Amino acid sequence: MGHLLPDTGNFSIYIHSEPGFVFDELTTRSPYFYGRQLNESVKVMWGESSMIQAERLLLAVALKDPANQKFILLSDSCVPLYNFSYIYNYVMSSPRSFMESFHDTNEGRYNPKMSPVIPKDKWRKGSQWITLVREHARVVVDDDIIFPVFKRFCKRRPPLDTRKGKLNLQLQKQHNCIPDEHYVQTLLSMSELEGEVERRTLTYAIWNHSTTNMEVHGWHPVTFNYAKAGPQQIKKLKEIYHVYYETDYRTEWCRTNSTFVPCFLFARKFSPGAAMHLLTQGVVG
Repeated sequence: MGHLLPDTGNFSIYIHSEPGFVFDELTTRSPYFYGRQLNESVKVMWGESSMIQAERLLLAVALKDPANQKFILLSDSCVPLYNFSYIYNYVMSSPRSFMESFHDTNEGRYNPKMSPVIPKDKWRKGSQWITLVREHARVVVDDDIIFPVFKRFCKRRPPLDTRKGKLNLQLQKQHNCIPDEHYVQTLLSMSELEGEVERRTLTYAIWNHSTTNMEVHGWHPVTFNYAKAGPQQIKKLKEIYHVYYETDYRTEWCRTNSTFVPCFLFARKFSPGAAMHLLTQGVVG
């Protein structure tokens, strides 16, 4: 990604990695990642509160630099759809955060035990791939009320294990909640800040909607492999100008400062081979 990041004075990178892992000449080919990992990190498990704990640690470190005004959360499987200057101008021209947030009416992830600290009408769902303004990032880092409730009552149901027989059926009746798909959305909703947010994510993903709720991998995003990562696929993603949210009956037309723009700046999940395919073809950027 080196050639996509020409203006080093306009960005800073922070990485939450496995505890003890160091990014240097031996572990990465990108000098932008050298020594950028957090000194303190936590072991992260998908579907656990450790995921939002890692996000909060990243934001806390990034907030120490007063020059940082926008905070974009990305993963190692994200690719940029445009060059750095386009992404920078797109994000910086808006005074708002970009955060997918909608009413979660169908899935029943809200645990009644969260009440009264988290009222049901403030419960929100959305993608964890968020872009926050400085004020909103500070709200996330300073929160000491909502996060403990999530840690206690928003937990992933154990995966299906047929070897456990009747015990497995009992385990599957437990409340199921994925913390990182609800935390920031619900926190900003409770902080009465939704009016300062573009309620959409800047990172595209296509979901594998399983026919069975109990299937282990049913709700993970589809991975773009080498064969599926080419100019035509990227062109289609760059031509998306609106997103429909079924539970809200809401079509979100993508705009910044009243100007219609493409919805997505990044996309995931791309395998390493797919990412190299895009780079060698000169598609990205």
